[in-house]
Amino acid sequence: MAWHDFNAEYPSESSSGYGPSWLQLITEPLENLRLLGRRAVLALLGIAVGCMAVVALLNIGYNARVQAMSVFKGMGSDLLIASIQLPVGYSGGAIPSITRLNTGVLHRYNPGITAVAPLISVNIDARLKGHTLNVTALGSGSELSDVMDLQLAKGRFLSRYDTQGTYAVVGAKVITAWKALGVRVDLGDRIQLGSYLYEIIGILKPNKHNPLLPAMVNMAIILPAERMQRIIPAPQISSVMARNPGDHAPEQTAHHLQQWLKKEMPGFDVNVQIPQQLIDGIAQQSRLFSWLLVGLGGIALLVGGIGVMNVMVMNISERRREIGVRMSLGARPRDIALMFLLESVVLATLGAVTGASMGLVVSWIFVHYSGWSSFSLSAISLPLGVGSAMATGLFFGLSPAITASRLSPVQALRDE
Repeated sequence: MAWHDFNAEYPSESSSGYGPSWLQLITEPLENLRLLGRRAVLALLGIAVGCMAVVALLNIGYNARVQAMSVFKGMGSDLLIASIQLPVGYSGGAIPSITRLNTGVLHRYNPGITAVAPLISVNIDARLKGHTLNVTALGSGSELSDVMDLQLAKGRFLSRYDTQGTYAVVGAKVITAWKALGVRVDLGDRIQLGSYLYEIIGILKPNKHNPLLPAMVNMAIILPAERMQRIIPAPQISSVMARNPGDHAPEQTAHHLQQWLKKEMPGFDVNVQIPQQLIDGIAQQSRLFSWLLVGLGGIALLVGGIGVMNVMVMNISERRREIGVRMSLGARPRDIALMFLLESVVLATLGAVTGASMGLVVSWIFVHYSGWSSFSLSAISLPLGVGSAMATGLFFGLSPAITASRLSPVQALRDE
C-alpha cells in the first residue's frame, strides 16, 4: 500500500479546505484499486458480466419484439374480419342463403370502412386441358383486391360489372401446381368448375401468407360471389373482410360493422375480430418477455454486487492500520466512509462501462447471426444497464464503507 502525505490531505480544521481535494477523491480510488490487483479485476468482471447481461438481454428482447412486429406489419393491422355462422342449435329451417351484400349502403352507413368484401369458400376440383386439380373456389366481389392488397401478374381483377359473368381470377400457386402437371395457364383459358366453364381474366402475383386472414388466395380461384350457386347448391357468406384506415377507431367501426351485418343477415351469429388487438397482445407479451430477461440479468448483476462487497470487506480488513493512521492525523469518519465508497463506485463504474460495451457487442452478434432484419438499439438498455450496475456498486459498497468509518483509531492501530 502506498502511503500518502496525510498532513497535506487532512490539514487542520481551521483551514478553509478541510479534507481531501477533488483531485485526490478521483485519483486515490484508482490507485487503491490498482494495488488490489487481481481481486479488483475479478470484482470488476462480476459487475461487467451483470451489466452485460442486462444490456444484452434488453436489446435482444427489444429486437425480438421489433422483428415480431415487422412480421405482422402489413398483415392486416387495419382490417376487420367478421365471421358469420348459423346460430348454436340450428337444426335447419327458414334461414335463407345469402350470397350478396349491398356494400354501397355500408360505405354510407360507416365511412370509416374504405373497402369491404364478402367471402364464400368451397373446395372443388378444377379441370383444365385434361388435368384435374383440387383448389379453393373463393366467391367474392370487386373490392377484395383492395381489402387484401392483391397484385396482378396478368390481366385484370373482377369488377362490379362481372357479377353475372363466368369469369375467374387465378392464384399464383394454382398456376404453379398446374405447371408441375405440364399445363401452361394463360389469360382466356377456360377452367371447368362443376358443370360450368369459367374464363380466366386475371392471374395474381404470389401473395404473402397471412395467418390473420380467413382465406388464402394463392391456392384459390376467385369467382363472383353471386355466381357461386352454379357450383354449390346453397352458397353462404362465411366471412366479411373490411379495411379500416387508422383515421377511425377500430373498436367503434367494428361495432358498426357488426350491427350492419346483423341487419343484412338476420338469424346469423356475427362476430367481428380486430387483428390489431392480436398484434397489440403480441407486443405486450414481447415486452413482458423482455422484462423477464432483464430480471435474469439483474440476478447476474446481484452476484457481481456481492463480489464487490466481498472485495471491499477484505480490503478494509487489510487496511485497518491505514484507517487508524488517517484518523489519528485528522480524517473524519465521513472521510473514511467516502474513500471506500468512492472505490466501490469507481469499481462499479468501470465494470458498468465495460459491461455495457460487451452487452452491445453480444446483442449485435446475436441479432446478426439470427438473420433478423437489422439491429435496433433499445433506448432504455444503456441507462438501465449502467445505472443499475452503478447503483449495485453503491449499495454493496455502502455497508463496508460505514463499517470502516466506525473503527476507532486506537483499535485500528493495534491490529497487526
